[in-house]
Amino acid sequence: MGFEGRKKGKYVGVEKFVEKMKKIQEEAKAALRKAQKDMRKYTDKKRSDTDEYKIGDLVMLSTKDLKYQMVGRRTEKLTERFVSPYKVKKIISSNMVKLELPSIVKIHLVVNVSRVQ
Repeated sequence: MGFEGRKKGKYVGVEKFVEKMKKIQEEAKAALRKAQKDMRKYTDKKRSDTDEYKIGDLVMLSTKDLKYQMVGRRTEKLTERFVSPYKVKKIISSNMVKLELPSIVKIHLVVNVSRVQ
């Protein structure tokens, strides 16, 4: 037909290239694992253990998300940091709880434990 098909022999250059790429990939994976380990170590230093809440516990809610609802207050500076003890209705996860809030509080019932005390 006027052209030759592929040769059935092995190519030494290709095998070297494949081995080199595998070695580079393993080094990159090791570097990523080390970086992940280091990041986890430094991030865990900043984290603190959260309190374990049970259903029925009374917790104080942070006013950080309630600023617009506290219109009747004199100044933001003088408002309380935490308000009314509210009952824990359900434990969603280790850092999320569902609270039993009155209807006048216009926030979602599920809050992060960093917002309660």
